[in-house]
Amino acid sequence: MEPLCPNFDLLKSSSVPLFSHRLSSINRGISKRSSASFPCVSSYNRNCNHQASVKTEAPPQQQPTGPDLIKSLTKGFVGFAAAATALASVCSDSPAFAESLTVAFPVSRAQEVNTVQRTLVEAWGLIRETFVDPTFNHQDWDLKLQQTMVEMFPLKSADAAYGKIRGMLSTLGDPFTRIISPKEYQSFRIGSDGNLQGVGLFITVEPKTGHLIVLSCVEGSPAARAGIHDGDELIEINGQRLDGVDSEAAAQRLRGQAGTSVTVKLHRGNGSGSGSSIKEVKLPRELIRLSPISSTVIPHRTPDGRLTKTGYVKLSTFSQTAATEMKNTIHEMENLGVQSYILDLRNNPGGLVKVGLDVAKIWLDGNETLVNTVDRDGHMSPINMANGHALTHDPLVVLVNEGSASASEILAGALHDNGRAILVGHKTFGKGKIQSITELHDGSALFVTVAKYLSPALHDIDQVGITPDVQCTTEMLNSPKETLKGKSSVSSLEADSCIMVAEHELDIQESKGTAS
Repeated sequence: MEPLCPNFDLLKSSSVPLFSHRLSSINRGISKRSSASFPCVSSYNRNCNHQASVKTEAPPQQQPTGPDLIKSLTKGFVGFAAAATALASVCSDSPAFAESLTVAFPVSRAQEVNTVQRTLVEAWGLIRETFVDPTFNHQDWDLKLQQTMVEMFPLKSADAAYGKIRGMLSTLGDPFTRIISPKEYQSFRIGSDGNLQGVGLFITVEPKTGHLIVLSCVEGSPAARAGIHDGDELIEINGQRLDGVDSEAAAQRLRGQAGTSVTVKLHRGNGSGSGSSIKEVKLPRELIRLSPISSTVIPHRTPDGRLTKTGYVKLSTFSQTAATEMKNTIHEMENLGVQSYILDLRNNPGGLVKVGLDVAKIWLDGNETLVNTVDRDGHMSPINMANGHALTHDPLVVLVNEGSASASEILAGALHDNGRAILVGHKTFGKGKIQSITELHDGSALFVTVAKYLSPALHDIDQVGITPDVQCTTEMLNSPKETLKGKSSVSSLEADSCIMVAEHELDIQESKGTAS
């Protein structure tokens, strides 16, 4: 599976409403009835009488908020590098009246389109109850269902029908709310064990432009060896333009059996000036294995001449094992006599939100606030630790850059706002939205933005990012590409301008007598 940009954790919802003329509904000012007559051939309503209807009439359900919302992530699984936040559902927890809604639509005679029509209603209902913007980008969401059903009716293929669902979702104005086909979802899940067959790219959709952007390359991967850079725009795969293609669909095109190849075209630089270029490269697909953590000990001489040890820990993604591996790494380094730490989150596109919070707890004490979530009704809920005990109180610097996104930003914000770490590097990506993912009845999957988050100090990160305390020079903005073994890797780390700045900040912390 080809990595994507996360802040997504995956949770398979156990209460997915299926297209059986009944969806769970909470009163949000919807119309009580909207119907019209259409030609009808329906396998769902034997007494169709020229009209197929979706009727919603269900009691309101209490929805998780705050800590319970994050706790629900524990049942999720990670789709490597695409992770998507896993919440069963996030709605207002205020009382609501049951509603009935009858929607008439033309039922396709093409079986595969008929199946996608059911998927459309299912997706529509989930968005109606959980999407972070209750105005649905200032449109009538009930009417949008009817319009999309009418557009889908004459189609002959499932692919074309899914295109209509994607078109409906695009009107929400949120590139992170999307649907992927059953085939794409299968591929998405295959990568959950961290073993990929692809070219080693982390990609994401740039929210403002809709362009597919390279966040980073897996170290030693075909993409890294070919010289693909962070920030490159992916414009073609095997000669096919990617206009309007989402990150998961693009990732699926990049994946494939090891030993095969794929040709990509990339745009580097801004505009069409002298600094802009187009690059086309043929990449072999390989089996790629990725551990979330790599580490080494950097010898460091303090201003007063003492030789100390700094533990360098690079966290590349928030996979299921990341927190456990982080604990083991810190225990090993403490046994080696490490006296300070550099946590490198550069080019970490995110992963499981809960794992990000678990990593934060490793470095913090007490009952600190880790993050604040804000639901669709504007209700804010803090996520707090419970009598935490840090594994180490040694000084800590966290490295971030433009490729640090979502769960990376949650972790960086938690450590910074609680006074535990100094941030060094460059402004982060700025993804402060949380997605849920639900497997639908036909095997497809729906990603829905269900909440946003604020840092412990109530800083809004979405489309803004986190500005570090200290910037480093532009000489080596990206994290080292070598594996961290042997003296050569330590030498490359010592030549990294951001790490040099980090070591200087650690010296300042020590001179002040702080344990951060």
